[in-house]
Amino acid sequence: MLTETLIEDDRWRVLEFETLAETAATTTLLHLNLRPADFEIAVLACDDAKIAVLNADFRDKENATNVLSWPSEERGVDIDGEVPDPPEPAFPSIPEELGDIAISYDTCAREAADAVKPITDHVIHLMVHGTLHLLGYDHIRDKDATLMEALEVAILGKMGLSDPYDVN
Repeated sequence: MLTETLIEDDRWRVLEFETLAETAATTTLLHLNLRPADFEIAVLACDDAKIAVLNADFRDKENATNVLSWPSEERGVDIDGEVPDPPEPAFPSIPEELGDIAISYDTCAREAADAVKPITDHVIHLMVHGTLHLLGYDHIRDKDATLMEALEVAILGKMGLSDPYDVN
């Protein structure tokens, strides 16, 4: 399996989070022509209290957020809008660690309710988003954001989900 999941908040179990995470991460890698069997992602399914601590520890932000990601190595690009180089496994028979993702049930549920969409759709979107971060994509600079959002929309479209950035 591509994802190794630790569920700290039992509310995630009702959503079959492990399946959502695996499907989202796998679809993301396949969309980018990467073999999921070559890679590994650790996922923490937690609550707002836990993710707030992580956000404070790693980003110096004293609040909860929906998703955090920690790439195993820096894969970002120097030029705004460039496509990051794809990771290459060092050993063909050993999966390469892409990094870690943490996702908060409370914030995900609240955002999904505010957007009037199923929480499972929002969780899949956030897992795609987090996986892209592990691969070097970002949304701080304008062209990078345009590239990352277009990928998210295309990947979610393959999964039969609507454009999360379309506010109409």
